[in-house]
Amino acid sequence: MNDSTTQSVLFPNLFSKPVRASIDQDNSSSDGGFSNPQLLDFLEQQEPESRVAIARNARLERRARRLTGKASMMSSTSGATEQVFGETLYAAKNWSHRRRIIIKAEVVRHPWRDPKNNPRFVVTNLPHKPENVYQIYRDRGDTENRIKELHHGLELDRTSCSSFWANQLRVLMTAAAYVLMQEMRRLAAGTSLDKAQVSTLRERLLKLGVWVKVTARRIILHLPSNHGWIKPWRRIALAVGVSPG
Repeated sequence: MNDSTTQSVLFPNLFSKPVRASIDQDNSSSDGGFSNPQLLDFLEQQEPESRVAIARNARLERRARRLTGKASMMSSTSGATEQVFGETLYAAKNWSHRRRIIIKAEVVRHPWRDPKNNPRFVVTNLPHKPENVYQIYRDRGDTENRIKELHHGLELDRTSCSSFWANQLRVLMTAAAYVLMQEMRRLAAGTSLDKAQVSTLRERLLKLGVWVKVTARRIILHLPSNHGWIKPWRRIALAVGVSPG
């Protein structure tokens, strides 16, 4: 049993009653690593709106063949990547019943490369059109990007202290830092950094060379009068209340 299967088998037992109640009114999107019968049955029992990707197999690819052929013809005509959406009812051997499967038949084209078929399949209980369901499923990617920012941009997983409470404090401070970075990105709206990730914001707005002057009464930081990202830096500084000098 692999890790994702183990997690999904235990998944229902990990929820407290309040969490189960919130799931009843919530929605769920998951990638293919969690598409096993236990999770699918659990989601149906809790009745959230769900979209769960499943891995391709020979049976599903046969179901998608007509749509793939249509996408291939469209791509040959346009010379670009093309997608066609459809749906089918399908049940794997270990499923309790058939479920609605959204099919995305895609032919990908890149310069100097041969066209490539890229079918995708998503189990869902949503009643919307196939292309709308798939777009909702794709929107989960932005949430995943935010998690990656916490991990790679702010090192959320750096919990090397020997004490649990010390590690909890580190995680809490990282989360607080992320809130501040989100606010910085919000204040950068309309600039070249309004969609920048945390690591980019740190490198372009915070990692600046300064001249430090120490006197008997204070420490003065002389910031550079010019650098590559001075315009968004000034905009954010003024937005948080810095007086122009």
